[in-house]
Amino acid sequence: MARTAGKKIKKGAAPASVFRSLQASGFAVVVLVLLVAGVVVLSPTLSILAEQQQEIATLEVALEQSQQEVVTLEEQRERWKDPAFVETQARERLLFVYPGDITYLVIDDVGDDSDVADLAISTEILSTTTDWREALLGSYLVAATTSMNGVATPEVPTP
Repeated sequence: MARTAGKKIKKGAAPASVFRSLQASGFAVVVLVLLVAGVVVLSPTLSILAEQQQEIATLEVALEQSQQEVVTLEEQRERWKDPAFVETQARERLLFVYPGDITYLVIDDVGDDSDVADLAISTEILSTTTDWREALLGSYLVAATTSMNGVATPEVPTP
């Protein structure tokens, strides 16, 4: 009993005395030094490896985008080999026509949409005050009796 009473550690002992009581062997010191040296030696290599992996991922994404662009351009090239597509593009983009064709160019056919947005939508069914048949007949008569330069054609008496 006398032995155990002599080796008691006080409860209020300082932390420094706990570290002094630890006994470090030579093997533990060597292993700790080797671990620190390994981390110091390998950390730049691992950071370079991580940067290269990130660059490879970025280049793979760029390669995929380039391959998609190549496929799109090949499809577009195949479309331009079709004479009907070339003719359609010439008519739409460049306003080319065949000799004898009459083209009409409508300017501002959409109009201003700001007036339409301000109107309130009604829930009631409304009837129009104009007759669409009369408007159609009037439009036909105007188109039939005017010439291309805007002057009315003279009426020819029937014999």
